[in-house]
Amino acid sequence: MKLVSWNVNGLRACVRKGFLDFFHEVDADIFCVQETKLQAGQIELDLDGYHQYWNYARKKGYSGTAVFTKIEPLSVKYGVGEAEGEEEGRIITLEFEDFFLVNVYTPNSQRDLARLPYRLQWEERMRLYLLQLDRIKPLILCGDLNVAHREIDLRNAKSNQGNSGFTVEERGKMTLFLEDGFIDTFRYFYPDQTGAYTWWSYMNKVRERNIGWRIDYFITSERLKTSLVDAQIHCDIIGSDHCPIMLEID
Repeated sequence: MKLVSWNVNGLRACVRKGFLDFFHEVDADIFCVQETKLQAGQIELDLDGYHQYWNYARKKGYSGTAVFTKIEPLSVKYGVGEAEGEEEGRIITLEFEDFFLVNVYTPNSQRDLARLPYRLQWEERMRLYLLQLDRIKPLILCGDLNVAHREIDLRNAKSNQGNSGFTVEERGKMTLFLEDGFIDTFRYFYPDQTGAYTWWSYMNKVRERNIGWRIDYFITSERLKTSLVDAQIHCDIIGSDHCPIMLEID
């Protein structure tokens, strides 16, 4: 089974930049997107063979998630019950026969860290929610989690210490979650690979020089370890300030 996740930073713009070419070429069984930045009726995708599930933000042109899946889920849930998070369209949970899939666009703490307190509350609610799901059946979490977990996960770790996405608090929440029995699948396969990033600033020549951050993840329950085949970063795919990531499982 092939799963793909991509923060498209505006799906309509990404479609104009070749989203559908990659979508059809990769032929994923489940394709998750974050930051769709649209409302119901603002785009119509003809994705033959896929069921489509959308979680729109109430605010226009902001946030939003979607999942396109060849396999019809047993159930679908939007959000985890917190009103503010659901208004921002950040979470979709699909239940399949053998696992839960959770597609997430984690809130950014903002440049001045104004939203860090909310972000940390979000992290704790999400951790408890994911643990609850994991007690029922194995879990696959994917999306833009807006944190570079370790120094190897961004180009300029020293100068970014304490910045949004690389604070001690955000990194600590990721560590705590992984210690609960979950696997960062890319690091499972490539523990020491440097220069593996999924997001680059739009500043001049930053992407060309690969000055990036790895903030997009596939994370699975520990007991899925024997089913993991590979995890990939498609850094060659342009169309967003993020690139797609992929997980293959048996």
